[in-house]
This record gives sequence, structure tokens and C-alpha cells, in this order.
Amino acid sequence: MRFAAAFEAASQAIRRRPKFSRLLVICAIGAGGVLAYADAKSDHSFDTPGTTNKKKLVVLGTGWAGTSFLRNLDTSQYDVQVVSPRNYFLFTPLLPSVTCGTIEPRSIAEPIRNIMQKKGEKIQFWEAECDKIDPINKKVLCRSNVCTNSDGKGEFALDYDYLVLALGAKPNTFNTPGVVENCHFLKEIEDTQRIRRSVMNCFERACLPGLSDEEKRNNLHFVIVGGGPTGVEFAAELHDFVTEDLAKLYPTVKDLVKISVIEAGEHILTMFDKRITEFAEEKFQRDGIDLKTNFKVVKVTDKDIIMTNGSSGEVSVPYGMVVWSTGIGTRPVILDFMKQVQQADRRVLATDEWLRVPNCDGVYALGDCATISQRKVMEDIAAIFRVADKDYSGTLTVKAIKDVLKDICERYPQVELYLKSQHMKDFVDLFSDENGNALKQSKELDIEVFKKAVARVDSQVKMLPATAQVAAQQGDYLAKCFNKMKICEEQPEGPLRIRGSGRHRFHPFRYRHLGQFAPLGGEQTAAQLPGDWVSIGHSTQWLWYSVYASKQVTWRTRFLVMSDWTRKFIYGRDSSCM
Repeated sequence: MRFAAAFEAASQAIRRRPKFSRLLVICAIGAGGVLAYADAKSDHSFDTPGTTNKKKLVVLGTGWAGTSFLRNLDTSQYDVQVVSPRNYFLFTPLLPSVTCGTIEPRSIAEPIRNIMQKKGEKIQFWEAECDKIDPINKKVLCRSNVCTNSDGKGEFALDYDYLVLALGAKPNTFNTPGVVENCHFLKEIEDTQRIRRSVMNCFERACLPGLSDEEKRNNLHFVIVGGGPTGVEFAAELHDFVTEDLAKLYPTVKDLVKISVIEAGEHILTMFDKRITEFAEEKFQRDGIDLKTNFKVVKVTDKDIIMTNGSSGEVSVPYGMVVWSTGIGTRPVILDFMKQVQQADRRVLATDEWLRVPNCDGVYALGDCATISQRKVMEDIAAIFRVADKDYSGTLTVKAIKDVLKDICERYPQVELYLKSQHMKDFVDLFSDENGNALKQSKELDIEVFKKAVARVDSQVKMLPATAQVAAQQGDYLAKCFNKMKICEEQPEGPLRIRGSGRHRFHPFRYRHLGQFAPLGGEQTAAQLPGDWVSIGHSTQWLWYSVYASKQVTWRTRFLVMSDWTRKFIYGRDSSCM
């Protein structure tokens, strides 16, 4: 009802003042597009030395989303406080390389205070865990592992005017028994160090005297659960580590090593192009990596993995080390917050297209802890039809449809996605007749035909992937919005020239997919780049090197990563487990 009322109000304004652009449609359809960020105002203000009336901005998390937001934010406009359990930013795409000694842990970690210092404004940082969010009183309750308070608990509360949730996610175990107790994860720098130590311990145990070949094989059986990008990359990195480095150090047991990848689906790397999936599976087969698809792990003990394959019974497989990489789950503090904002029935926190948490004043969420709940065209179809039907005839002509096309594409990104997927050049192609003939200029459509055509478009509404690329773009987008927040609060519709066109200062967030890589070992990488361009081989590996080096957040980490790669080529990987 709110959307329809907003849309109807816009249509009346257009009819009364013909000079207003029809582009005001998008603002009304958005039900908050015109006031996308103005409604985040708060009467509470804070004074800081040398500055008055600064809004207090609290940022939770220093991952991809939080760090990207801080790096692009104009911190002179806000009293910024950052809370995170780790005091550094971690370049997570290179975690698999750290597990096998290709890259050192410090090379991909940049102290968050170094990043904040470069802003030139005072930003307070607290190394602590957020325990609870109180959206009613606008407070966050935090707990530090370093007990410095007088009560010895290290607990404190922070007030906020604006709150940015960038807490990331935790590994998803699907409540499988024994996973937490017996498996390694690959989310934090500490995980890589534990995995590296475990790999070396498996080899050392296998070399002890008095062990049978069967016991040695069990010790040297490395299992990766999950055939996504992280699991596949780690399996490839581990294979290279074993064949290129450890085989020379442990020649007596090198032939007993086995690497297995267990995937519940039919294929690995399902989010990639089919050509990459097929190449990866063929390469793993050539390399001797055992790929078990259509297997679901139901239990993990300290010695065996129990899994099932559909109609067959349970299969027990002994192992030396297990790495669990099956996706992400929601953190407890976010689950508690979702209950408070009536989202308990969802798997992840939902935001609108401006990254705002609905029904929460001044709260924004981005990165892996949230997902955008994209509004469907069908929800506003009646309002759209009324605005386009300026003569109240109950029908639309081709010209009337084209008049609102730009606004529809702006407010509903799935329209453009559908047109591209169906190789359509024009939105009007949706209304072709049964024989595929295009709609004539004089042809008129009633609302039922309009609904039938538009219903197909909403099938393109999809959740954004939980990747570093999405989180970084969201952080950059939200920072730009916050940098213009003060102007928007004074003039919610933007300056006169923008208000005259009817477009709001803040466009909804749009994700631009810049491509993705899948390192497959043996200095071979697969890449899927924009335009459906697929590249596989040694040349793509060098492209991967250049992209990942350029994406480092500082020159210090960029130099360290490149020097680690150089060291690996000259001396091999570091096999110590310090």
C-alpha cells in the first residue's frame, strides 16, 4: 500500500505540473527512493574537539565491506568509531596460499590503524566483539578480550546515530555432528596456521617407525569437504605443495599421499561457466585428486568421515586431516538482531537496495552478514500502470511504455538482466505476440497483458554472491552515500537541477561483476571475465598474479605478496610449522 500511495502521489504531481519530468516515477516506486537516506536522520548529536554537531557513526567489522567503507568515507563529517575482534584487514582470497607456505600470514594482513591513519582524521578503534545490538536505544554492547575495565569484564556500550553492520559470516556446519570438534575451517589467519601445522604433523606421524602402510595412508589422507572456490583452490594448492616440495623432504611416504574433495552436488565450481567446471574436474582427475560428487557428509569422528550417496548406505572413510569449506552461516549477534527487527524467519539479514535495514533508524548492513531484498516489479505493477496511463484509458501504447522504461530499469535491475539473458534489444520485446512479432506502435495493452509479460522478468531476481568483490563494492557505494548525506538531509530530493529531473541523489546499489578466478594448481588458473569470456591456462595464472597484487590495500602488503611469490619460485614453499 505504501508503494502504491507513493506512486499515485507522484503521478498526480506530474499531471498537475507537466514540466516535471516523468523520471519522478522511480522515486515514487522506490517507496523511500526520494528519502532513501534522509529518513536516517537523528536528533542526537555529539561534540568532538574543534567540531560541533557531528553525527556518531559506529562501524562493526574490518573485513572487505567495513574496510572499503572506511577507506572511501569522508571521516571529517562524522565521529567515527570502529569495533572489530581483529585489529587488521585480511586479504581473504589468498588464505589457501598461506596454508601451504606460498605466502606468509603477515603479507596479507594490514593493521587497521595504519589504514585509518591515512584518512587524516581521528578515528577511534576498539578491538572487541559486538555481543548485542539495541536498535531501539541506538546502542551496541561490546566485550573486549583484553580486560581493562574496573570490573575486569572488558564490557562497554557505544551510542550511535548511524550504525554500519559489516560483521561478515561464520563457517556453515549445517549442524553436522563432529565438524566443530574435528575439522579445520578456512576463514581467519589463525585457521591457515592450524592447517599448515596439521599438514606437517600428518607427514611427521607417517614417518614414525612401526606404522603399517595402511596407517601411513590414513595419516596422509587429506579431505576437503566442499567443492566451491575456496575448497578447490585449497585442494590445488595442497597438491602442488605435496608434489613440488614435500615429496622431496619425505620421499619414503610420498606415494601414500591422497587428496579427496567431497561435494554434495553433481559438480564442483557450479558458480563458474560449464567449461571451467569441466576443465577443473578433468585436471583434478589427471593430478590424482579424488573427486567424490553427490556425497553428503553426515558425521565426522576423530578418525573417520561418514558420508552417504543417495540410495547407498553410509560410507566411512579414514582421514589424517579434514578442511570444512561448505559455505557461510550467520553470526549469533546478527541472528539475535534479526529477531528484534522481525526477520527471524530469514537465513540472513535483509536490507533494501540502499543497504538500509528496514524498520531500523540509521542502521545499514553490507557484506556477508546481509543480502539485498530486491523488490519485484509485480509488487508495483498497478502503480506503474497508472502512472504510464496518463489519459486514463485503461490501456498502454508503445510510446507510453517507453516513456517510463528508463525509470523502470533504474528501480528494478532485474529488467536489464532479463533483457540481456533473452537477447532482447528493447523492453517492448517483452510484449511480442505468440508468433514473436514485435508490438506495433499503435497497439494497446491492458493491465493483464502487461502483468503477464512483466511476471517473467521477476524470475531474474537473485541474491548476490557472498564474495569479497560484492562486499568491497557495497562498502564503496555506502561511503559515497554517506559523504553526500549532509546535503541530502538539507535537500532530500537533491539540488534543484536534480530535483527538476526527478531523480534522487542516491541510486540503488548495483553490483558490477568484474570476473572471478579459480586457481587449479600447476601454475594454471581459470578465469571467467565479463562478457562471458573464459580463459584457462598458464597465461591466466599471470593475470591472476597481477590482479591479486593490485587489489592489495597498501603498497606494503603488495610488496610482501610479490616478494613471497618470488621467493617461492626460487626457494620453494616454506615447510616449517612455526
